[in-house]
Amino acid sequence: MTVAEDLSLLEVQQEFVQRYQEQQNNPAAKHLPMLASSCPGWVCYAEKTHGSFILPYISTTKSPQQIMGSLVKQHLSKLKEVTPAEIYHVTFMPCYDKKLEASREDFYSDILNCHDVDCVITAIELEQMLETNGIPLSDMPNIDLDWPWSSEGSPMVRRHTGSGSGGYADHVFLYAAEQLFGQSDVPLVYKNLRNPDFREVTLVKDGKEVLKFAIANGFRNIQNLVQKLKRGKSLYHYVEVMACPSGCLNGGAQIRPVSGESSRELVQQLEQLYAELPQAIPTENKLANKLYADWLDGKDSDKAHAVLHTGYHAVEKTDIALNIKW
Repeated sequence: MTVAEDLSLLEVQQEFVQRYQEQQNNPAAKHLPMLASSCPGWVCYAEKTHGSFILPYISTTKSPQQIMGSLVKQHLSKLKEVTPAEIYHVTFMPCYDKKLEASREDFYSDILNCHDVDCVITAIELEQMLETNGIPLSDMPNIDLDWPWSSEGSPMVRRHTGSGSGGYADHVFLYAAEQLFGQSDVPLVYKNLRNPDFREVTLVKDGKEVLKFAIANGFRNIQNLVQKLKRGKSLYHYVEVMACPSGCLNGGAQIRPVSGESSRELVQQLEQLYAELPQAIPTENKLANKLYADWLDGKDSDKAHAVLHTGYHAVEKTDIALNIKW
């Protein structure tokens, strides 16, 4: 997944800079704040609850899962000389909503006659499968991973700087600071707001606040963010939005704490383990650059935009017995 995560970050960075520049040219447009789109729980909530108002603000860049789906079905299938439908693509996620994301009509191709992602297995489900069969994970033999991308890169689990949800705010902030204001190696010092799951970081140049980013995890913070946006009181340029408190490392389908351990303690352990992984630097990913050149006809091409981006749709509410307020 690392190459898909890198592609997603690279696209989000470029998308933000483009939106920022468009906002400067047309202040009345709904280009900013740009809201992250990699969390399907947040996207579904936005489509169903706030519809056409909120959707223009959401990034069009696909999540890493769906970028990987396009990569597997459209590119890997050709390398393997099989039809896309002959590949059964499974992802492993700490999130049940990734199943909903994979099943979206937007991610089914009538031409290829298949979904980009055929099956999503969660951490809890894997744990249950192992327990049902009486197989401790520690007893499973280690095997080498296949690597279908010739000599580019290596099969290694890596981390991205920033949050455990992909580090979107950090990566976009640093990229925008350099591209828009010529500021490199700027310090990233977040300030907690009402709680640790809602924090912000700013860039000041010549005494003026030129960039204001935030991370909003959990629906309580998301609702506060949306209400501020509706009242015209949101001053953010970009917000990394995740439905789960503490973000993806604490996903709804993440393994549960053992007896006597709190969920916060587990999250802290996961964050520590994540921080110990080798660091991924998207701009230095040779495989990502090769895919842009060989598969996507270059960065900023029409094909790259068509493959790596998507759209969202307001869902009309229906008055059924379950949602009528009697």
